[in-house]
Parts: sequence; C-alpha cells; structure tokens
Amino acid sequence: MRPRSQRVVIVGAAGRDFHNFNVAYRNDPNVEVVAFTAAQIPGIDDRRYPAALAGPRYPEGIPILREADLERVIGEHRADTVVFSYSDVTHETVMHIASRALATGADVELLGPERTMLTAHRPVIAISAARTGTGKSQTARYLNRRIRERGLRTAVIRHPMPYGDLEAQRVQRFASMADLVTANCTAEEREEYEPHIAAGSAVFAGVDYAAILDAAEREADVLVWDGGNNDFPFLRPTLHIVLIDALRPGQADRYHPGEAVVRMADVVVITKTDAATPEQIAATEDEARRLNPRATLVRAASPVTLDDPSAVRGKRVLVVDDGPTLTHGGMVFGAGTVAAREAGASEIIDPRPFATGSVAEAFRRFPHLGAVLPALGYDDAQLGELRATIEAIPPDVVVVAGTPIDLAALLRLDRPVVRARYEYADAGEPTLGAIVDAHLGAMP
Repeated sequence: MRPRSQRVVIVGAAGRDFHNFNVAYRNDPNVEVVAFTAAQIPGIDDRRYPAALAGPRYPEGIPILREADLERVIGEHRADTVVFSYSDVTHETVMHIASRALATGADVELLGPERTMLTAHRPVIAISAARTGTGKSQTARYLNRRIRERGLRTAVIRHPMPYGDLEAQRVQRFASMADLVTANCTAEEREEYEPHIAAGSAVFAGVDYAAILDAAEREADVLVWDGGNNDFPFLRPTLHIVLIDALRPGQADRYHPGEAVVRMADVVVITKTDAATPEQIAATEDEARRLNPRATLVRAASPVTLDDPSAVRGKRVLVVDDGPTLTHGGMVFGAGTVAAREAGASEIIDPRPFATGSVAEAFRRFPHLGAVLPALGYDDAQLGELRATIEAIPPDVVVVAGTPIDLAALLRLDRPVVRARYEYADAGEPTLGAIVDAHLGAMP
C-alpha cells in the first residue's frame, strides 16, 4: 500500500522537469520530490535546484543527478514514483526509462497539459512541433511580426533553457543585445532570442513560468509561446499551431510528446514543402489528417538564402548547422548543405575527422550525422571546441546556417564565413497569416 506522502524522482533535461515541479509538486504537502535527473544537455547535472526556487518545504534544495544512475537514485532516495519530464525522444526511449524505473518497483507517471498549463489573461498563440528542427523559430518570428503589424504589443515567452545559475535565471527578460551579454547567454539561447529582440519584442524565459507569465502580461497585448523541442506549451493556448516537417514523413507519431502535440493542434502546418517531394508532402498531410482530423492544414515553405552566393560557388565549403536539429532532431544535414549545393559549391567537407572534444563526442553519439558540423555551444568550453574543430579544417569558406546569430563573431573565426538564412513563407491556401488575423479579430 502506497504511503500517504509520495517520494518522487523527476526525470528531465533542465526545462519541463522544473516547470512540472513548480506547478504540480512544489506546494503539495503529500509529495516530496527527492531528486531530479538530467540528460540530453551536457553539464546540467551535479548541481541543485535551489531552495529559493524549491520553496520552504525544501530548505536544502533538490539534487540534480545523472539519468544514467536512475536505479541508484531511486534506491538511495527511497522513491516510489518516477515522473518523465522531457521531450523529443522516441516512444521507445520513454518506455525504456519507464522499464528501468518499474524494475525497481516504482510507479511511472507523465503529467499532462491540464495539470501543467498556466492560464493567461491575454491571447496566447503557441507554436509547437512534432520534432526538433521543424521550423518553429522562423514561424514564431513571422507571427510576431504579423501581430505587431496590427498595432498590437507582443511578448515572446520561450521554452526554458536554464543551463546556468538557476536562481539568477528565475525570471529573465531580454530586450536588447546587451541583456544577452549580461546574462551570459549560450549560443543556443542567443539564436532563439536575438531575432525577436531585433524585431522590437522582449523575450521572456527562465525557470518559474508563473512569475514569467505575470511579468510578460504587464507589457503585451498578445503572448507568443515559442516552443522548444516538441514539447507542449506551458501556457494554455487560445490558438495552438503545430508544425510537421515534410522532409521527415512518418515521424509525427513516433516521438514524445510530439504525437500528443499534433493531436492537440488547432492548426497543423506542413513545413519545408519547397524542399520536399510531392510524395513526402502527401504522406505528411495524410499523417496529420489521421492523427488530428479536426485541425486546419496549412502548407509552408522555408526559403533559404545565402548572404553572398558568389563566395560559395566553386569553393570547398564547411557547413555549420543547428546543433539540436542535427543531433537528437535526427537530420543528416540541414539548410546550410542545401544552400551550399544550390550555390554551386565544389565540395562539402566532412568535418568528422577533424572533430575534437564534445564535438567529436556528438559525432559518436549521433552516428547518423553526415558531412555537416553541428553548432554546439552550451558553454564556453564547448564553443572553444567548436572553434578548434573549424580551425583544424581547411575550407575555402564556412557556411553557417540554422542559427540567426553571428557565429563567426562569437567564435572569432579568421576565415571567410557566409551566412545562410531561412524564413517562413506560406505555400498555398489557407494561409497561416489569415488564420491568425481571424483569431485575433475574434478575440474579445
């Protein structure tokens, strides 16, 4: 018979796990969260969820330990329940972790949207996806611009990336590039925040999303939830837009919680239709209709442009593309490779023989990767290893794609760099812009 007080281990990756604790467990006298575990992101274990965030029931905070040691953690902390709380993993992976927990005798739980979504007092347009690397960032930028063109104030609330000092990151507001420097943001954070700041919108993120929501609502008419991985929103949407990648048909029902997100959607956007074959597009649309027949379907393109195509034509090119898209997102190559080929590059250099440190480890962990360098930069050491890998390669030019930040300046590269950029574009009727306009027009 289960004791009255549950002893819970939350399995996470520095984001959803903290949110689930804050909204479901922090003030529940019948639950004691005895540990978090961490995976996916390097260097986020071996620290504590601080007492200042955990609340008076946890005066010493809560330890964050390695997921690899899950069985030991359960045993040493006498846990009876394991709560799985991160995203963009296969259903099989979720069940393997669940099986490890079940083998110890513990229960396994997943917390759903009703228990974890916060209710805003403003309209919330949320962008989610079936997989990482589907095109959320450019879609969020497009929607943010469109809403602002209607004369409405927006605030972007970003899915968390609290990889540093958790107490200092409780509530973060970024309205200038100087704010990013002051907060010592990682490359991953900067690539999500900079475009919104450049467009004139403040970005809110951090750890405590009830406090973040309160701060954002004070200065916005409409909230844009810019999701991470394939997680469902932390805020209850008034319009939920979910993206499926036409280049990856058959994946919308294979990943957690991406399948749930697709089934929740009000609008399903089929992205990258300009790069996919008609057969891929048809298969992806059939999948969307099967999973969510009530959702409105929209086709979208992701046109890629090079800042200077002539600098790439006939050259030996190293392509650096978005890290998460290539690693746990499962893509063999990204937009930079497509852009370099279209521009007439004579050769795409394989970076794998030159990789060092955590970059080499990424190639070992993700053997599907092709001749493209994932832009990893969770800390200064990893940025240094990325720079060392690039400097060991003798290309004529480096093509940087999948990130809107100036990676060349951030890494202080001493060789020619051409940036590849891509944006959202409607590719048929109905258009996403018209749907959002109608939604905002119908709001009281």
